[in-house]
Amino acid sequence: MARRAGLLFVSLMAVIGFVSSARAHTADISSSRIVPEGERAYRVEVGFLGADIERMFAENKPGADVDLTEPGVIERMIGEFIRGRVDLRNEAGDTCASAVVSVGADPSNPYDSKVVLRMDCRAVEGPIFYDPFRLLAAQGRRAKHLVGMGEGGDESALTDAQRAGREPAPGQVMIFPGDAPIDLSKPLLGPWELAPKFFAAGVEHIMTGFDHLCFLVAVMLWATRVLPVVKLVTAFTVSHSVTLTLAALQLVELPSRFVEIAIALSIIYVALENFFVCKVDGRWRDTFVFGFVHGFGFASGLIELGVPQRAIVPALASFNIGVEAGQIGVVLAFLPILLAVDRIFTRGVRDPRLVRALSGIIACFGAYWLVERSLGAG
Repeated sequence: MARRAGLLFVSLMAVIGFVSSARAHTADISSSRIVPEGERAYRVEVGFLGADIERMFAENKPGADVDLTEPGVIERMIGEFIRGRVDLRNEAGDTCASAVVSVGADPSNPYDSKVVLRMDCRAVEGPIFYDPFRLLAAQGRRAKHLVGMGEGGDESALTDAQRAGREPAPGQVMIFPGDAPIDLSKPLLGPWELAPKFFAAGVEHIMTGFDHLCFLVAVMLWATRVLPVVKLVTAFTVSHSVTLTLAALQLVELPSRFVEIAIALSIIYVALENFFVCKVDGRWRDTFVFGFVHGFGFASGLIELGVPQRAIVPALASFNIGVEAGQIGVVLAFLPILLAVDRIFTRGVRDPRLVRALSGIIACFGAYWLVERSLGAG
């Protein structure tokens, strides 16, 4: 029996060790805005996280003869990198001529950089399709790309030409690897039609937000009943929903580095608390207080999607519901495992050695993230 318990414990350690090897957040998000400029010419603005472009760019290193210290060289290379991975084309595959206009920071989104392309489709016949799938392939299997049509902030109704398909219509759509290219002659999705994909993005954000998961697991480790866990999750939901909403609506803004450091500190606190507090009933206060901090972290995942302001309400609602669904999934998966371990190996009693061992490892993860984020690494 002891040997089986030991093997199970080692397996749990291996799972957590695997989780810890990943980054706390993996965005893999890009966006684009396509603006018609007359006579089948378009301006295409491609936005991306700096961390993502650094990772993608590292996989396509320049030749040894390129002097990266020369002013403008890196910007030109990033521009060509993006230009070679997004196209406007017709159904036959004929592509529009494209050129890089500018590369730099995105003034509308503090998390993004932006490459502006101009595409001339006068020599291409038939309906035009937007194809960013080579960019998505470079981003990775969890890539997503939010596409907007028309100038930012354009709230106008469709014109007769847009309804007839002679001109592209304002709207948004989020696309994933494997989706079909976007037909620019047809209206894109409206804000509420985007809700299912923002829901999916919320689920993904919590499931790949390993720091949030470590926090949630740490406060559950002493739980032997469902009701205290319900209180924990409810308190966490209430508080993080408040700051998620405030941040997404741009009513409150905190430096992302400060938020990430505070999240790491919260993980260390709740993990170490497990060495001194063996009851879970009152720990809803922890999740309520720290939920305000984690809400800013969740907001970063929504902001990184470049959500237009007119779509913020459905995007915020569906993203938040997706986060809650992911949290509930974690609880439904993890708590039965803890209870099964109790029932099989310790006659229904939580083994303090297991709790403290797991808490110690989670505290080490928190300390690692604290150092990494304090030093600005990664």
